[in-house]
Amino acid sequence: MKKAISLYLPLLMSSFFLFSNQVYAQGGPPSTREEYEREYQRRIQKEYLFGVYIPKDMADAFRELDKRIDKESKAKFLSLTEEEAWRKLFFSLGRWITYNWGFYGGSRFSHYLRGMGLSHPDDMARFVIVMYHRHLSEKPLDPKPVIEQILEERKAQLPKREVISREVRKRGEGANAP
Repeated sequence: MKKAISLYLPLLMSSFFLFSNQVYAQGGPPSTREEYEREYQRRIQKEYLFGVYIPKDMADAFRELDKRIDKESKAKFLSLTEEEAWRKLFFSLGRWITYNWGFYGGSRFSHYLRGMGLSHPDDMARFVIVMYHRHLSEKPLDPKPVIEQILEERKAQLPKREVISREVRKRGEGANAP
C-alpha cells in the first residue's frame, strides 16, 4: 500500500500543478482591466473550457451533476440537511464546481449566476449545492430566498469599517482644477 502511494503521489501532484495552471498557459493572467474583460467575454461564450462542459443554467447543471454522481453518493447527499450538505461538500464538490465550471475566470454558467445576483465564486458553489439538494429532494426550486440568505451571510462576514477621516473639496479645487 505504501509503495502504491509513493508511486502515485508524485504523479498526482505533478498532474495537479500541470492542470491547475492551464488558465495562464497563454502567457499569464490578464494584466489590464481591458484584457480581463476581453477574456471574460470570450469565456462566457464557450460551451467547453479546458475540455469540461459548462452548463448554461441550473437545469443543465442538474443534468451534469446527475451524470457525474452515482446513486450511492446521491443517497448519502440526500441523507444530509441542506446546511450539512453544502458545509460538508463545499471543499470537495464545491471546489470541483468552482474550478471546473470556471467561476473565477468566468464561464457561461458563472455569468448566468451573476445575472441572478451572485458574484463570489464560493457563493455560487454553495448556491449550486443547495439547489441540487433541493432538486434531488423534490423541494421547491425558488432561488430568491436562497440567494438572499447567501448574500446576507456574505455581508455579515464583511468587517465593520470605521471611517478614519473625511475630506470634502469644493469644486474647482485640487489637482484637476483649471
